[in-house]
Amino acid sequence: MYRKLTKEEISILESRFCSAKNWDTVEVHNDFNPLKMSKVTFSGNIRIGKLDSDFTFEGGIKKAAGLHNVSFHNCEIGNNVLIDNVQSYIANYKIGNNTVIQNVDRLLTDEKSRFGNGVEVAVLNETGGREVMINDKLTAHVAYILALYRHRPQLVQSLCRMIRFYADKHASETGVIGDNVRIINCGLIRNVKIGDNAHIEGARRLENGSINSNAFDPVFVGYGVNAEDFIICSGSHVDNGVMLTRCFVGQACRLGHAYSAGDSLFFSNCQGENGEACAIFAGPYTVTHHKSTLLIAGMFSFMNAGSGSNQSNHMYKLGPIHQGIIERGGKTASDSYILWPAKIGAFSLIMGRHYRNSDTSNMPFSYLIENKDETILVPGINLKSIGTIRDAQKFPKRDNRKDPNKLDQINFNLLSPYTVQKMFRAIDILQGLQETCGHTSGYYSYQSCMIKNSSLKRGIELYNIAVKKFLGNSIISRLIEHSHTSAEEMRARLKPDTRDGLGEWLDIAGLIAPKSLIEKLLNGIETGEINKLKEINQIIEEIHRNYYSLEWTWAWDKIQTYYGYSLDTITPSDVIHIVEDWREAVVYLDKVIYEDAKKEFSLSSQTGFGADGSNDEQRLDFEQVRGVFEQNTFVSSILKHIEEKMALGDRVIAKLKELY
Repeated sequence: MYRKLTKEEISILESRFCSAKNWDTVEVHNDFNPLKMSKVTFSGNIRIGKLDSDFTFEGGIKKAAGLHNVSFHNCEIGNNVLIDNVQSYIANYKIGNNTVIQNVDRLLTDEKSRFGNGVEVAVLNETGGREVMINDKLTAHVAYILALYRHRPQLVQSLCRMIRFYADKHASETGVIGDNVRIINCGLIRNVKIGDNAHIEGARRLENGSINSNAFDPVFVGYGVNAEDFIICSGSHVDNGVMLTRCFVGQACRLGHAYSAGDSLFFSNCQGENGEACAIFAGPYTVTHHKSTLLIAGMFSFMNAGSGSNQSNHMYKLGPIHQGIIERGGKTASDSYILWPAKIGAFSLIMGRHYRNSDTSNMPFSYLIENKDETILVPGINLKSIGTIRDAQKFPKRDNRKDPNKLDQINFNLLSPYTVQKMFRAIDILQGLQETCGHTSGYYSYQSCMIKNSSLKRGIELYNIAVKKFLGNSIISRLIEHSHTSAEEMRARLKPDTRDGLGEWLDIAGLIAPKSLIEKLLNGIETGEINKLKEINQIIEEIHRNYYSLEWTWAWDKIQTYYGYSLDTITPSDVIHIVEDWREAVVYLDKVIYEDAKKEFSLSSQTGFGADGSNDEQRLDFEQVRGVFEQNTFVSSILKHIEEKMALGDRVIAKLKELY
């Protein structure tokens, strides 16, 4: 298929201002056409494919495949490529088929490179100690273990050994540019592996990294991008002056508008614009859009950072050694501030400036509000928020990953064993505060926060309602698709499939899983029974796939404790009681969410509409822009949800009554 050049071909090439240190080291495709090349210089070992196709560019411009105005050193060039106007040279690269490289400064591999694999990213603690070794197969879950399980040094050493093995296995003195790649108007590209269908246009400097693009989910790297020691995964879009140093960019992330990040990890569907990040662990769906926002030394997921959000990790004593965690679903209001170390519970809203080192991890769905330099904690109040439900619905719809090989295993459930176990703890804590400090106290102190009496009572009520909703959801899901002709058959169906799932549950950066199964995985890594990154990812994927079976094991255990039932004695009447509690909880929460949504259509919300007209014009202007409350799609979905759940409850109860 490949052959040496003929004397006639060499003569034609030289007449077209081509040259080689030694023409004998140049091999060409059998169908090689020397008229497809001009002003090309060769050195080292060269292999060139056939050049007989055309490319169509934006605006309808067509160009023929060929090599022009470029110097090659030790390169293998695929079929039907167009390489034109490389200012310096291309060295030590294997270039795939149907690829275009135009107007590039330098493109080279100058040493045996790992292409970003094995780079240590100092997340959470800027001074080191929680480094995560990035690699092509890195998941949010493995990164979580590497960063946070430093109390198990054997585990961390085993994981690092696997990553180093992978990095060394894929190290090479030759870089790879895949098929159907576009590299246009770029500066320096050094020691970068580029996957199929990548589009790199206007990047200023890319060094020591991998762009893991593929045909299913291409990567775009755009104008002004500076990246060093990096990995960018499939489906990501990095553009408009982004600066990355020692960063991992996961699948379907979007970074743009001069976003700056150092020593940071961004996992699936993260978005970063305008602001900056330093030493952050951005779990799936971490979003920050504002120029004045700094995320530093924190762990986040499903998080939306408001404008001017900031954190401090430096006490000006021993350096920037502090860290913080905002558990899944957190939001920061504009100009919010948190003094690390702190740990904020799941689905909490942070407003104002907080100077105390609070730990509200056992108080999910809460507000943290600043009042005269005090942190006021309002437990459970976010369960009533329209925004919380909207977020829960939008996250799955905004999963932009098209790659069939999804690295991160993401659980989108708002209510899960992870959040509900914290509600059980919150109920015990709040009731304990009442017993200890008295039911008539004006405020209660908890974890450097103050809780108002009325907020405490309301928190207990809301957590109990959410618990009933979750337990009811679980038992209905278990029974609804199966026909039962007797109470005994019903009990048989209620029996869990496995004991896995009992006990504590964890949120491992988007993966919600029983601690017992995570411990089993970690023990296998420590003993060497599990010794490949691929195996770890497969086990994690299996845990995620079995979530609902595992969830039922946990939920059934809690139903027995919460309601006082047992598998041997529970009756259809008992299950009806659980379903009625569930229906009441669902309808109540939907109604308060409906009322919360109505506030967005109140008279005060219409301020600024119809600016130069009457009240009628104000209302009409508002309706043209925002619509009518009753016709709002989200409002309609709430009403429909109430109807559907009422009907579902009636159907389940009717089936259970047949077992009497």
